[in-house]
Amino acid sequence: MKIIAFYLPQFHSIPENDEWWGEGFTEWKNVKKAQPLFKDHYQPRVPLNGNYYNLLDDEVKKWQINLAKKYGVYGFCFYHYWFDGKLLLEKPIEQFKDNSELNHPYCMCWANENWTNAWVADKDPKTLMSQRYGDKPEWKTHFDYLLPFFLDDNYIKEEGKPLFVIYRPEIIDCLNEMLDYWQALAVESGLSGINFAYQQLPFYLKKDKDDSRFRYNIEYQPGYALHDMKTNDKDKSSSILYKFRTSIREVINTIDKTFKTNFIAKFAGNKLRLIDFNEAWKSIIKRGPTNNKSIPGSFVGWDNTPRRQNGTVYTGSTPAAFQEHMINQIKNARDIYKTDKIFLFAWNEWAEGGYMEPDEKYKYGYLEALNNALIETGEKE
Repeated sequence: MKIIAFYLPQFHSIPENDEWWGEGFTEWKNVKKAQPLFKDHYQPRVPLNGNYYNLLDDEVKKWQINLAKKYGVYGFCFYHYWFDGKLLLEKPIEQFKDNSELNHPYCMCWANENWTNAWVADKDPKTLMSQRYGDKPEWKTHFDYLLPFFLDDNYIKEEGKPLFVIYRPEIIDCLNEMLDYWQALAVESGLSGINFAYQQLPFYLKKDKDDSRFRYNIEYQPGYALHDMKTNDKDKSSSILYKFRTSIREVINTIDKTFKTNFIAKFAGNKLRLIDFNEAWKSIIKRGPTNNKSIPGSFVGWDNTPRRQNGTVYTGSTPAAFQEHMINQIKNARDIYKTDKIFLFAWNEWAEGGYMEPDEKYKYGYLEALNNALIETGEKE
């Protein structure tokens, strides 16, 4: 089973972030300033041995690759930031391509949203870098940048087709024309084509979407799980008996549940949304593929309060729980989805609480849990 982990490159400084967020800004700044907001809230997260690394150091990437190989992370999916020819945070993946010692499978996900200050301005975010898609000349320039990665032996391909993920296809007005042009350019360049994939709910939920250009729909978690949980709750709430039982249950659980979540969170000065990690995973396992394009997702945790004042926290994540869920999801991927891939949130999303890298609390626990799950399911010796 190929576990492909999303990989955030924002662990080195760039001039743009210096201007927008202060000199020397990296994702570690968000991580370090985090505070616990309720009882037993695991913040701040501290990397093992205080390893606040700089991704421009190839020794760091070698360390990451060694961990990934040892514990069963097949590859990385790097976020790619391209704004009509302007690149951001591109150096780590360029070094990955150019240094033969960084030998590990990888692919790219184009994070094609506007770059905003939404972290600190939930209501009225300011656009710092806008997306424009242009026409064939702009598409050609973008493709020409991508091509050396696609041709790299380490780039993830199927039948000669590189895998390229688009974060939010629904906001690209020239989507089909651009993807068709890229397919033609890929064939002209000696490739068999491109396997396009998308990962976010808005395109999946769009009723009039045309996903004919996409080979895969990546079920990005926990986003899909949250949607399914809300939908199931809405369906259940239409039942009179369910409403009655829910009313009784709410009365019984008022002190235990409501106080611990809503009151404590608001008392801390934030409007937090607390969601049970294990309940979310039940929804993930239950989901099943929509069609043969579906690739199952997984997540190790989620807590974006270091980034957002009004954040979301999935409570109850532990290595033991993650291992149990991954065993089920590996079986699910193999037997129900009929695929050899699972996308994992995430390798190093430290400020969103989704990371496999070792920390001071759990050490190598999540990596060991993944490794154990792969061995338990016969996917690794």
